[in-house]
Amino acid sequence: MPQIAQLAEFYSSQIFWSLVFFGLTFFVIGRGMVPKVMGTVELRDNQIADDLAAAQAARDAADEQEEAWRKRENENRAAAQATIAEAKTKAAAKTEATLAKAQTKIDAKLEAAEAAISEARTSAMAEVETVAAEATQDIVSRLAGAKVDKRTARSAVKKALANG
Repeated sequence: MPQIAQLAEFYSSQIFWSLVFFGLTFFVIGRGMVPKVMGTVELRDNQIADDLAAAQAARDAADEQEEAWRKRENENRAAAQATIAEAKTKAAAKTEATLAKAQTKIDAKLEAAEAAISEARTSAMAEVETVAAEATQDIVSRLAGAKVDKRTARSAVKKALANG
Protein backbone atom coordinates (compact mmCIF):
# COMPACT_ATOMS: atom_id res chain seq x y z
CA MET A 1 0.00 0.00 0.00
CA PRO A 2 1.38 3.27 -1.02
CA GLN A 3 -0.21 5.29 1.76
CA ILE A 4 1.61 3.33 4.42
CA ALA A 5 4.89 3.75 2.59
CA GLN A 6 4.51 7.56 2.61
CA LEU A 7 3.66 7.56 6.29
CA ALA A 8 7.28 7.42 7.33
CA GLU A 9 8.22 10.45 5.19
CA PHE A 10 5.45 12.75 6.42
CA TYR A 11 5.10 11.35 9.92
CA SER A 12 7.76 13.43 11.55
CA SER A 13 6.64 16.68 9.81
CA GLN A 14 3.03 16.09 10.85
CA ILE A 15 4.07 15.55 14.44
CA PHE A 16 6.25 18.69 14.25
CA TRP A 17 3.45 20.90 12.88
CA SER A 18 0.92 19.40 15.26
CA LEU A 19 3.22 20.30 18.17
CA VAL A 20 3.73 23.82 16.77
CA PHE A 21 0.00 24.34 16.27
CA PHE A 22 -0.95 22.98 19.71
CA GLY A 23 1.92 24.92 21.31
CA LEU A 24 0.75 28.18 19.73
CA THR A 25 -2.82 27.40 20.71
CA PHE A 26 -1.69 26.68 24.28
CA PHE A 27 0.28 29.89 24.56
CA VAL A 28 -2.38 32.09 22.89
CA ILE A 29 -5.40 30.66 24.64
CA GLY A 30 -3.85 29.24 27.82
CA ARG A 31 -1.49 32.10 28.57
CA GLY A 32 -3.39 34.97 26.92
CA MET A 33 -7.11 34.43 27.05
CA VAL A 34 -7.70 32.14 30.02
CA PRO A 35 -6.17 34.54 32.59
CA LYS A 36 -8.36 37.36 31.25
CA VAL A 37 -11.47 35.15 31.48
CA MET A 38 -10.47 33.99 34.97
CA GLY A 39 -9.85 37.62 35.99
CA THR A 40 -13.32 38.54 34.74
CA VAL A 41 -14.87 35.60 36.62
CA GLU A 42 -12.98 36.54 39.78
CA LEU A 43 -14.03 40.18 39.40
CA ARG A 44 -17.64 39.10 38.97
CA ASP A 45 -17.39 36.81 42.02
CA ASN A 46 -15.93 39.68 44.07
CA GLN A 47 -18.68 42.03 42.87
CA ILE A 48 -21.36 39.46 43.84
CA ALA A 49 -19.72 38.95 47.26
CA ASP A 50 -19.56 42.73 47.80
CA ASP A 51 -23.20 43.11 46.77
CA LEU A 52 -24.24 40.31 49.14
CA ALA A 53 -22.24 41.91 51.96
CA ALA A 54 -23.85 45.30 51.27
CA ALA A 55 -27.31 43.68 51.19
CA GLN A 56 -26.65 41.93 54.51
CA ALA A 57 -25.41 45.19 56.05
CA ALA A 58 -28.53 46.98 54.78
CA ARG A 59 -30.71 44.19 56.19
CA ASP A 60 -28.95 44.41 59.57
CA ALA A 61 -29.39 48.20 59.61
CA ALA A 62 -33.07 47.83 58.69
CA ASP A 63 -33.54 45.25 61.45
CA GLU A 64 -31.93 47.61 63.97
CA GLN A 65 -34.13 50.48 62.83
CA GLU A 66 -37.21 48.27 62.99
CA GLU A 67 -36.31 47.17 66.51
CA ALA A 68 -35.79 50.79 67.57
CA TRP A 69 -39.11 51.73 65.96
CA ARG A 70 -40.90 48.86 67.74
CA LYS A 71 -39.38 49.95 71.05
CA ARG A 72 -40.51 53.57 70.50
CA GLU A 73 -43.94 52.35 69.38
CA ASN A 74 -44.32 50.23 72.53
CA GLU A 75 -43.23 53.16 74.70
CA ASN A 76 -45.70 55.47 72.92
CA ARG A 77 -48.44 52.87 73.29
CA ALA A 78 -47.72 52.54 77.02
CA ALA A 79 -47.75 56.33 77.42
CA ALA A 80 -51.05 56.54 75.53
CA GLN A 81 -52.54 53.81 77.74
CA ALA A 82 -51.39 55.71 80.84
CA THR A 83 -52.90 58.93 79.48
CA ILE A 84 -56.17 57.15 78.72
CA ALA A 85 -56.26 55.60 82.19
CA GLU A 86 -55.58 58.99 83.77
CA ALA A 87 -58.30 60.62 81.67
CA LYS A 88 -60.74 57.87 82.64
CA THR A 89 -59.89 58.33 86.31
CA LYS A 90 -60.34 62.11 86.06
CA ALA A 91 -63.60 61.71 84.15
CA ALA A 92 -64.88 59.19 86.70
CA ALA A 93 -63.98 61.51 89.58
CA LYS A 94 -65.60 64.48 87.83
CA THR A 95 -68.71 62.44 87.05
CA GLU A 96 -68.85 61.22 90.63
CA ALA A 97 -68.54 64.77 91.94
CA THR A 98 -71.27 65.94 89.56
CA LEU A 99 -73.51 63.05 90.61
CA ALA A 100 -72.87 63.78 94.30
CA LYS A 101 -73.76 67.44 93.74
CA ALA A 102 -76.91 66.47 91.85
CA GLN A 103 -77.80 63.93 94.54
CA THR A 104 -77.43 66.64 97.20
CA LYS A 105 -79.80 68.90 95.24
CA ILE A 106 -82.24 66.04 94.73
CA ASP A 107 -82.08 65.17 98.44
CA ALA A 108 -82.78 68.80 99.37
CA LYS A 109 -85.74 68.92 96.97
CA LEU A 110 -86.96 65.58 98.30
CA GLU A 111 -86.81 66.84 101.90
CA ALA A 112 -88.67 70.00 100.91
CA ALA A 113 -91.27 67.92 99.07
CA GLU A 114 -91.65 65.55 102.04
CA ALA A 115 -92.05 68.53 104.38
CA ALA A 116 -94.66 70.02 102.03
CA ILE A 117 -96.47 66.66 101.82
CA SER A 118 -96.36 66.29 105.61
CA GLU A 119 -97.69 69.81 106.02
CA ALA A 120 -100.39 69.17 103.42
CA ARG A 121 -101.29 65.89 105.14
CA THR A 122 -101.52 67.63 108.53
CA SER A 123 -103.62 70.40 107.00
CA ALA A 124 -105.81 67.84 105.22
CA MET A 125 -106.24 65.81 108.38
CA ALA A 126 -107.24 68.93 110.30
CA GLU A 127 -109.66 69.78 107.54
CA VAL A 128 -111.00 66.21 107.48
CA GLU A 129 -111.45 66.35 111.26
CA THR A 130 -113.32 69.63 110.96
CA VAL A 131 -115.56 68.31 108.17
CA ALA A 132 -116.10 65.01 110.03
CA ALA A 133 -116.96 66.85 113.24
CA GLU A 134 -119.49 69.03 111.42
CA ALA A 135 -120.93 65.96 109.67
CA THR A 136 -121.15 64.17 113.01
CA GLN A 137 -123.02 67.09 114.56
CA ASP A 138 -125.40 67.21 111.61
CA ILE A 139 -126.01 63.43 111.60
CA VAL A 140 -126.62 63.29 115.36
CA SER A 141 -129.01 66.22 115.24
CA ARG A 142 -130.99 64.70 112.36
CA LEU A 143 -131.07 61.13 113.61
CA ALA A 144 -131.27 61.57 117.33
CA GLY A 145 -132.55 65.08 117.45
CA ALA A 146 -129.90 65.96 120.05
CA LYS A 147 -127.44 68.76 119.85
CA VAL A 148 -123.71 68.00 120.15
CA ASP A 149 -121.19 70.79 120.67
CA LYS A 150 -118.15 71.12 118.42
CA ARG A 151 -115.66 70.07 121.07
CA THR A 152 -117.42 66.77 121.81
CA ALA A 153 -117.90 66.00 118.11
CA ARG A 154 -114.25 66.77 117.40
CA SER A 155 -112.97 64.50 120.23
CA ALA A 156 -115.25 61.67 119.04
CA VAL A 157 -113.93 62.06 115.48
CA LYS A 158 -110.29 62.08 116.75
CA LYS A 159 -110.94 58.93 118.74
CA ALA A 160 -112.55 57.21 115.73
CA LEU A 161 -109.70 58.25 113.41
CA ALA A 162 -107.06 57.11 115.93
CA ASN A 163 -108.67 53.61 116.11
CA GLY A 164 -109.32 53.40 112.37
